[in-house]
Amino acid sequence: MAMPTNLGAPELSITPSAQYRLTIRVRMDDTPGVVGEVTTAIGEAGGMVGAVDLVEADSHGSVRDIVVDAANREHWGRILAAIDALEGVEVIDTTDRTFLLHVGGKIEQHNKHPLKTRDDLSMTYTPGVARVCIAIHDDPDKAFQYTIKRNTVAVVSDGTAVLGLGDIGPAAAMPVMEGKACLFKEFAGVDAFPICLDTKDPDEIVRAVKLMAPGFGGINLEDISAPRCFEIEDRLKEELDIPVFHDDQHGTAVVVMAALLNAVKLTERRLENLHVLVIGLGAAGVAVTKILLAAGVRNIIGADSRGALHVKRGDYLDGSMNPVKRWFAEVTNPECRDGKPADVIDGADLLIGLSGAKAMPAEALARMNPDAMVFAMANPNPEVNPEEAAPYVRIMATGRSDYPNQINNVLCFPGIFRGALDVRAPSITEKMKMAAAQAIADIVPEPELREDYIIPSVFNRDVAPAVAAAVADEARASGTALAGHEVGYAHGDNGTPHVGAQVSS
Repeated sequence: MAMPTNLGAPELSITPSAQYRLTIRVRMDDTPGVVGEVTTAIGEAGGMVGAVDLVEADSHGSVRDIVVDAANREHWGRILAAIDALEGVEVIDTTDRTFLLHVGGKIEQHNKHPLKTRDDLSMTYTPGVARVCIAIHDDPDKAFQYTIKRNTVAVVSDGTAVLGLGDIGPAAAMPVMEGKACLFKEFAGVDAFPICLDTKDPDEIVRAVKLMAPGFGGINLEDISAPRCFEIEDRLKEELDIPVFHDDQHGTAVVVMAALLNAVKLTERRLENLHVLVIGLGAAGVAVTKILLAAGVRNIIGADSRGALHVKRGDYLDGSMNPVKRWFAEVTNPECRDGKPADVIDGADLLIGLSGAKAMPAEALARMNPDAMVFAMANPNPEVNPEEAAPYVRIMATGRSDYPNQINNVLCFPGIFRGALDVRAPSITEKMKMAAAQAIADIVPEPELREDYIIPSVFNRDVAPAVAAAVADEARASGTALAGHEVGYAHGDNGTPHVGAQVSS
């Protein structure tokens, strides 16, 4: 496959990364040391060589596939030019490994039971299926027992706020939603389906989700722009009897809280005494602030693109500020501190960045309190570069996988939905979110806590089961679990109930 020529999308990396992985097919003369010359040239051009595989060889030379990680698409050109400059070496073709992974989509449907005989067909479909349909007709609650509903989540988006890309529309958002479905299945055994809606109208989105809800056990809202996302989620939570969870808001909030619970242990602080600056007041910034307030944090300043938010700001006074930000202004920053984020960082213990690259000059971090904590979560490039922040902060976290302390929603949403589905919780409450945050934090034992390890790896397989158990326990304790419907799936068992799970007819 030739390299894509569409260069319109933003570059998403500044160091070699698997997301810009190329397989370069190279024809080489039969000259001693030529393979080493090629790999050296790639390295000198800044590429990172992975595998080198022999495709074919004869008396005249060989053809080899070389896997290379690059920083971005422009970097590909420099690497290829460095190879072409070598005598006796020719680049035949290149394959973008990321595009190859997406060919045909990333998910597919599998049957749980084989269809090999007439008996199989008569039980799976007609005529046997009719008895199951009638049982559900007589008792709709049995849909959770005899259909995929009990293990199925709809990942719903309109493509208006895709991470790092913005409003790219529903079709272009599909690869992201497919990826989300992959994560649900991989980490929690939840069957998730990507649903991208061709509308930005909140009324139409709410109606569409309500119409499809009978086939799903939960709704995960994704990449819907603020402030519409708040209205859409609130209305669906009110009108549906299954969990509705906007991951951009609450998943981010839960994982930030998990990291913070361990960070304050290391720095010997108390939540109620923290001074926090939140940069970025979209869906994530608002939800993070809400969970901080619920946990007892009282001193918070939020800043958007116009600077610090407060009740004396012009757009609050003239009524042009949207309702969500008006609420934010009323419950934070009582001193009405004003200015850009760097102007109001004095005396902060914690900086939480949910905005964009370079939103905070590194030198401004010197005005934070000692043992400062910085969670700079903008992707792909954080609000402040970790290397530049290092002299000023004790604990640094980002949203990136190539730095320590990656604050990533995958630590949260698979387990939250797994727990909610297992006990048929009709909603995901604030206490369930806090239980999830505590469960994530507890994965890192206190004796192992250190500045570069305040939150578990996204590949730690203990996380999702622990979150699921904590969410389910909280649902039972609060009375929101529906008694007698605890399915209790084992991780990865495709929804097969344990011995003892309720089965009725």
